[in-house]
Amino acid sequence: MDQYYLNLLVVGATFALYIGIAFWARAGSTTEFYAANRGIHPITNGMATGADWMSAASFISMAGLIAFNGYDASAYLMGWTGGYVLLALLLAPYLRKFGSFTVPEFIGDRFYSKTARLIGVLCLIVASVTYVIGQMTGVGVAFSRFLEVSNTTGLLIGAAVVFFYAVLGGMKGVTYTQVAQYIVLISAFTIPAIFISLQLTGTFLPPLGLFSEFRDTGQPILATLNTVLGDLGFASYTGQQDTDLNLFLFTLTLMIGTAGLPHVIIRFFTVPKVSDARYSAGWALVFIALLYLTAPAVGAMARLNIIDTVYPNGVGEQALAYDERPEWIRNWELTNLIQFEDKNGDGNIQIYNDANPDFESRAQELGWNGNELEVNNDILVLANPEIAGLPGWVIALVAAGGLAAALSTAAGLLLAISGAVSHDLVKGAINPNISEKGELMAARIAMAAAIAVATYLGLNPPGFAAQTVALAFGIAAASIFPVLMMGVFSKTINNRGAVAGMLVGLVVTLVYIFLHKGWFFIPDTNTFTDADPLFLSVKSTSFGAIGAIFNFVTAILVSRATASPPQRIQEMVESLRVPRGATGASAH
Repeated sequence: MDQYYLNLLVVGATFALYIGIAFWARAGSTTEFYAANRGIHPITNGMATGADWMSAASFISMAGLIAFNGYDASAYLMGWTGGYVLLALLLAPYLRKFGSFTVPEFIGDRFYSKTARLIGVLCLIVASVTYVIGQMTGVGVAFSRFLEVSNTTGLLIGAAVVFFYAVLGGMKGVTYTQVAQYIVLISAFTIPAIFISLQLTGTFLPPLGLFSEFRDTGQPILATLNTVLGDLGFASYTGQQDTDLNLFLFTLTLMIGTAGLPHVIIRFFTVPKVSDARYSAGWALVFIALLYLTAPAVGAMARLNIIDTVYPNGVGEQALAYDERPEWIRNWELTNLIQFEDKNGDGNIQIYNDANPDFESRAQELGWNGNELEVNNDILVLANPEIAGLPGWVIALVAAGGLAAALSTAAGLLLAISGAVSHDLVKGAINPNISEKGELMAARIAMAAAIAVATYLGLNPPGFAAQTVALAFGIAAASIFPVLMMGVFSKTINNRGAVAGMLVGLVVTLVYIFLHKGWFFIPDTNTFTDADPLFLSVKSTSFGAIGAIFNFVTAILVSRATASPPQRIQEMVESLRVPRGATGASAH
């Protein structure tokens, strides 16, 4: 069967499965729409959380960043997995015990303030919409290649599918859809990795293959990669290039951003008991680890495969002629995500680090006049089966997996946004007497608006999928995580302190991001770049941890300067941490 029709068949079948599940599990009440009637089993919830978590950034972009940035990109792995430990230990069980439907609802009730609740809505929407941009970027990349449509058309198709099943099923439908999506995406990520590991090292398990000998050289994969990259003027793959300060802040930002992301937190509102929230987080870590342990091997092996493709006889010999380029390069050129420019006119493809002044004399000696092949980070996992010459069904499976990863997270984010707007803004502030039917309609309208904005911004993203998502983590780290931590573990933080802290953390972080990425992500409006940051070596993706410090300090200082929280609030905080029971969801 032709590869295009095979892709269409596999992707179409998975989409039909998702929509069928949405019909089967459609929500008929607000409790089902927001929290799946509090009836999801911890293992099921853990798998759904894994799919919710492993977005386009994890599936599509992270391995690409690891491939082209090496050791420094390991911060994504450490930060994202470490954040789940924080979430499981410090927040998930307490927030489940409180019995809220949404994160802003917890903030409003704990800090006895409608204003705090509305500021929580603002922070949630800003972080979630930024996150959705990254998912829509991944959807566009996957569709543009495998269904041979334009990036814009791909975005619109993906938006329509996720909108349909998220609006119809709410949290109940999305949960079971995400279980199916997890199975699809983890199969799509690990099966090609196993094939490639066997090809290059003879080792079945990719994590072990990463530390095994490369069949062509008899050296370990990483040692071989360091050698060939050094011969082309690139930095050591296993060496640290970034500063200690930026790496530390970036890892910390991802950790606390993970623990503060609303679309992840609301998953723990769906289980029956407080203890189930902890078990859910534990199972989620197990399911996530299957992909995260494989990603470093995928990145390293893909980088080596690309270099071997361009230099089939070794980096010291003549490069591949452009007219003889393999089919996978021709296919991806059609998407403009691989671009070739014959800068020296010799008809061959040269890949090397033309920004390295120490390599300039060697490049002149070889007659090279600049790097000639630009490969977008976001294509690496999707292109991997083609690069390795794997069967067509594997290529189709990867296409379905990439779309499953992007759509599952987009659905979770849309639920977080729609819940905040309908439950916290409309019902909580504008019309407290709204009927349940009216609240459901408001949630669905909010979801439509959110997907429209995210699709529009996805056409002009501020970076690769994983980089855009990292910005969302920074926003969540600076605005949401501190107020949740103080809400659970401090009896002295009052409503004014919480509001001031959230606003300061959000504004300071957004301004720093906009200065580096463009105001409201509009291209060419930035004053600084991540290569030349405003403050020391701190990049825009790492600033969330500093924004969180601003949030904590502001909240503490303002709370000390104003009246203490009421006694009932202090007693509520004290009882919240007692490991007994859980309240039901309250109709605030």
